[in-house]
Amino acid sequence: MVHKVFICLLCCTLLVFSTLYGVFAQQATLQGIVTETDGTPVPFATIRISNTTTGTTADTSGIFRLGIPSGKLISCVVTHIGYKEAQKSFFLAEGQVADWKVILEKDTKVLREVEIKSARGILLKPEISIANISPQTVKALPSAFGDFNKILATLPGVVSNNELSATYSVRGGNFDENLVYVNGMEVYRPFLVRSGQQEGLSFVNPDLVRNVEFSSGGWQSKYGDKLSSVLNIAYKEPDSLAGSLTVGLLGGAGHLEGKYKDRISYVVGVREKRSQYLLGTLDVKGEYLPRFTDVQSYINIDLSKRKLSEGFVPQTTLGILLSYARNRYFIQPVSQQTSFGTLDQVFTLFVAFGGQELLSYDMYQNGLKFTHKLNRKLTLNIIVSGMQTSEREYTETEGAYRLCDTGFNPATGRFNDCIATRGAGSLYTHYRNRLKASVINFESRNLFEASIRNKFEWGLRYGHEKITDRLEQYTFIDSASYVRLNETLFTDLYLETDRMSAYGQHTFLLNSQHTFTYGFRMGYWSLNKQFLFSPTFQYAFKPDWEKQVSFKLAAGIYRQPPFYRELRTRTGELNTSLKAQSSLHLIAGAERVVKLWGRDFLFTSEAYYKQIWDAVAYDVENVRLRYYANNNTKAYAWGTDFRLSGEFIKGAESWFSLGVLSTKEDLGFDSNGYVRRPTDQRVTISAFFQDHLPNNPTLRVYMNLIYGTGLPFSPPQVLRYRSAFTAPSYRRIDLGFSKIITFKDKTKGVGRFTESLWLGAEILNVVGARNTISYTWVTDTERRQYAVPNTLSARFINLKAIAKF
Repeated sequence: MVHKVFICLLCCTLLVFSTLYGVFAQQATLQGIVTETDGTPVPFATIRISNTTTGTTADTSGIFRLGIPSGKLISCVVTHIGYKEAQKSFFLAEGQVADWKVILEKDTKVLREVEIKSARGILLKPEISIANISPQTVKALPSAFGDFNKILATLPGVVSNNELSATYSVRGGNFDENLVYVNGMEVYRPFLVRSGQQEGLSFVNPDLVRNVEFSSGGWQSKYGDKLSSVLNIAYKEPDSLAGSLTVGLLGGAGHLEGKYKDRISYVVGVREKRSQYLLGTLDVKGEYLPRFTDVQSYINIDLSKRKLSEGFVPQTTLGILLSYARNRYFIQPVSQQTSFGTLDQVFTLFVAFGGQELLSYDMYQNGLKFTHKLNRKLTLNIIVSGMQTSEREYTETEGAYRLCDTGFNPATGRFNDCIATRGAGSLYTHYRNRLKASVINFESRNLFEASIRNKFEWGLRYGHEKITDRLEQYTFIDSASYVRLNETLFTDLYLETDRMSAYGQHTFLLNSQHTFTYGFRMGYWSLNKQFLFSPTFQYAFKPDWEKQVSFKLAAGIYRQPPFYRELRTRTGELNTSLKAQSSLHLIAGAERVVKLWGRDFLFTSEAYYKQIWDAVAYDVENVRLRYYANNNTKAYAWGTDFRLSGEFIKGAESWFSLGVLSTKEDLGFDSNGYVRRPTDQRVTISAFFQDHLPNNPTLRVYMNLIYGTGLPFSPPQVLRYRSAFTAPSYRRIDLGFSKIITFKDKTKGVGRFTESLWLGAEILNVVGARNTISYTWVTDTERRQYAVPNTLSARFINLKAIAKF
């Protein structure tokens, strides 16, 4: 019933907006290029009409086009962080096209020795469900390992309930439904990781990031085939030498960036994650020896024949992305003590372990991006990218456990003692799993900007995959005087397939009020011989009666062809006839610029509905997804997202987010009907807030807050109780405190080679919440099962220092 009402409202809104097409202002066109004084293009500069929110952003080559009202004097302003503002007035006739070559001078002034955000106005963009994030904000967010993905959890519609992992789900989807691009190249996650503590660093290195764009639904056809979200990252193309060094209790990082002979720009970053101190706060005690290392670089080479000093936009560039991740997780578990239950009945699980766990994986992800700009309108991109991973999971552990009733009354003299034993036994686990995978993609992406009002994009892609998987695993339980083989799997699997896809889209600016983008995707997979077609549509309306508001609509069909994990059944076979999952997205939203404390804030609200068919059901075990490998499931998700962002404290951007969600599924092979999906987190509240002393902005405090209602769970392999229980809410607050020291004298002491020093302390999980990530099911002597919570990290104080040069 809810989705029918939503569709009716959507159709009515489209009908009302369609009557407004004739009411638009006459237009002229302002186009040009933004450069530095030496002719070097300035990418992503903001060009807007003074005292309005109407504007645009220059592309990577500094080129821009902007529609402006004709028949009157219009003042336009160009801004970019680190440059002085440029301004000019124009009086254009209807249909007239004017060229403006903007030259920006670098602004060397530093305000109170702190990086201050540009004072540009808030621009209302035509895309729906899009969030842009400042790379500086990502660095400031207090989190355990400085993972880039943790900033996403503060956005509406995004759920990430595990501080040890970089995984996240969006609007009812799962971890495998998210696209990630770095400079137009798709990146991948490892296959064999079972828990957050085994996981290495997320791919994106915050030190190398220039621009961040995140879409939680209804995205354009040019992006790939996933169901839930798109994260689009652009790495830096620097023009001067700089670098940083980060050290902390939980890891370190370093990066270097610069330019060589005005032709070659480069960024190189190294990261290391040392999580043993934080893992020591878990219930499972033992010798943790994790080592996660990541090396990345992005090199951009200008191959143009003309010199930059002539003011000509570089015609040909070659981008090279190189990355290598070496991840080793080793533990010799010793013991575990977990208490759970109610105030009136407390249980404790005691476990003594023997053996060890080892997970190792080495992953290479590399790519080449060749860009050729034939003229100011046509840009051609050829991308070759690939991934290769070698993963190994070796586990040999035995855990002898005892489940007790625990004394809860201090007056009895047996407080926290084991009063009675309810069950005892042992669990033996054996894994010898090895996986090797390689993926290579050849892609063409093209852009033709026919005019200020028309932009065409199209592309082709071919991909080849090869995966070898050797599974050797079994577990058995010795309990209540009998031995039960719980799981056994011995198999060798091999998969080699080809994928092809194509897309095309057209963005049409009817006038300054109406923007349309429509397009399609097509796909074919050699394994299941399935041909896919996916149309998409986006619309934005900026009314002339209110310049500070924008209304947006999006509709489309999105497909996700199965990857290897979806194909594999519980018995270790491949379902080669598995079809792509399909989802209909319907989204309506609005953005409004509001004035608070004399400053501009952006309030975003959206309602969405997703109908999913040919879905592949799954169970969530920590961060591992176990698929049922069939298309019998149908599902839906609907909800609303709200976000208020701006400078609550001048010069420090913060935001608050609220998400409301309901997602259910019908497995099709049981009698339960619709039940909650494993990712059904009904209410999510998150915030990122930063503050500083009024007369000393070098002293700052940061807060990262996340609250989410409980997720459903159920006993393993018991379909009639699927999603029958609800886990406790997820609650977490991280606080960070920092002091920035800058060195003005560059001729002596530390100032000769250091620009600034950032000293920080972080209190992770301030409230000491015992958040539950999964459950271990234990049987007592009367065959009753108990769900023993596996909790995440406790309160931890992290110290960190960052030196910039």
